[in-house]
Amino acid sequence: MPRIIPIKDLKNTSEISQMCQEATEPIYITKNGYGDMVIMSVKMYEEKLYMLDVYNKLAAAEAQISLGKVLDGDASIKNIREKYNV
Repeated sequence: MPRIIPIKDLKNTSEISQMCQEATEPIYITKNGYGDMVIMSVKMYEEKLYMLDVYNKLAAAEAQISLGKVLDGDASIKNIREKYNV
């Protein structure tokens, strides 16, 4: 379940930092009862960026497959071995 805290609670920075380090998902900050910001640890942010990159690469690969832009695996390995004399 997401953690939601009011913006006035951001005054205690060490507690917020600890909360971010322990959280398994982003923390939502509200202002006047409405969503205003989202905070997370650097580690979680980097993990989210990594997964976004993975999803983008998968989407690009699926697009290439749907366009028929595929190579035969055995032929590709054979070409590489011939090129590098392996």
